[in-house]
Amino acid sequence: MSQARASTSDAEACLPLLVNVVRTGGVEIAYERVGEGPPLVFVHGAGEDGRVWQPQLAALADEFTVVAWDEPGAGRSSDVRADFGLTEYANCLAALIEALELGPAHLAGISWGGTVVLELYRHHPELVATLILADTYAGWKGSLSEEEVRARVESVHRMLAAPAEEFDPTLSDLFVGDPPAEFASLLADMAADVRPESFRVALLVMAEADQRDLLPRITVPTLLIWGEQDVRSPLSVARQLTSNDPKSSTLPCAGFVAPTRRSRSDALYAALALLYTATASISPSAPRPTPQASTRGSPERARCRAASSP
Repeated sequence: MSQARASTSDAEACLPLLVNVVRTGGVEIAYERVGEGPPLVFVHGAGEDGRVWQPQLAALADEFTVVAWDEPGAGRSSDVRADFGLTEYANCLAALIEALELGPAHLAGISWGGTVVLELYRHHPELVATLILADTYAGWKGSLSEEEVRARVESVHRMLAAPAEEFDPTLSDLFVGDPPAEFASLLADMAADVRPESFRVALLVMAEADQRDLLPRITVPTLLIWGEQDVRSPLSVARQLTSNDPKSSTLPCAGFVAPTRRSRSDALYAALALLYTATASISPSAPRPTPQASTRGSPERARCRAASSP
């Protein structure tokens, strides 16, 4: 493993972070690690990297060993081949967890990151203590209509066909309104670091993924966190996931889910919401979020005081 000092923006200044690297199968995987305690691994969405989890790393470092990776092809990790598949993303995540001796760990993934986390569970269930899935999919094919998948794939091709100076990896409907000003620099830095070919690989893998067969076989505690105003991954997707995985619980949040959407004080609440399931298996006395209505076993409406992570 090697280390290098990470560059910081105003949004990242709360933690003195080192970028670490694990090598597996010819791929270099960069990650950040802070804190000591039960292991919690954050997995970002497409067009992002591990820096998007800075508020959560800062909020949880006192109680948990918190790790945020840059998936292969993103951030400070190495590029991926054009034929890189979903199983390979999952195996790289497994290699990171094994190299750091974290398993079984609590896995939190958003959007495409949740799809990677589900695939990790398929192939390496022994590494997973709990699943925390935010605004995610059982793959696009597994969660969306054929018409919607086709429209998204066409949008991806149009985005990647743009001249280099016009390339913008921000997916449509990703944000409701503008993100907070204190995170503008961080979001711009991540967008500038997106590599089109690796981005293409991830999104097209997502388009073909269908994990509906896996959902009924999940046996670990699972929490779904959804933004009620999320258009790109609507609450109906959470209901579908819950119907296929009756052991899961859904916590709909007012607004939508994005790690950089709230102030730093709200980020702590957001992180605790992410850990609603995880803390139950760690310590009965651990602090728990207080949604205004119980959501155990039900995807019906309830509201968090703050939206949660990526």
